[in-house]
Amino acid sequence: MTRTDYENAAIETAAEALADAGPVYMINMVRYRDDAAYEATSDLPPCSGREAYFQRYAPAFNTVGQGEDFSVFWVGNVRGVLVGQDGEAWDDIVIVRYASFDVLRKILQSPAYAEQAAPHRHAALADWKFIVTTQPNLPR
Repeated sequence: MTRTDYENAAIETAAEALADAGPVYMINMVRYRDDAAYEATSDLPPCSGREAYFQRYAPAFNTVGQGEDFSVFWVGNVRGVLVGQDGEAWDDIVIVRYASFDVLRKILQSPAYAEQAAPHRHAALADWKFIVTTQPNLPR
C-alpha cells in the first residue's frame, strides 16, 4: 500500500507522547512519481516528481515554516534496501530536525501549509514513510 498523506489523529497522538521530548528528527522516506501529478486545473508547467519535491514543495514548506526552529539535517539518495519488504524501493531519505514536535505540528496544521505546500507534496510523491525519532538517553 502506498501513502502520500498523514492522519491528523497520528499527529495528535504523537504530539501528546512527545510533549516534553525536546528536538525530534523526522525521517522522510520518499519515492517520487515519474511526472508530478497536479490537478487538471493547475497552470504549473510539467515537471518530474523529484523536481516538484525539491523545487516547489521544499521552498513552499520553508516559506510556511518561516520563523520556526527547524533545519534539514540530511538528504541522501537511497542506493539499496538491505532489509525491508519485498519490492520496497525508495528514491531519497530526507531528515529534518525540529526543535520540538509541536513546531512540526504547527506547520502541518496551518492553513498556509494546506494551501501552499501540501499540493506539491501530493503531486511529487508516489509513496512516503514519515517517521518521528528522538535521541535516546543511552547509558554511558
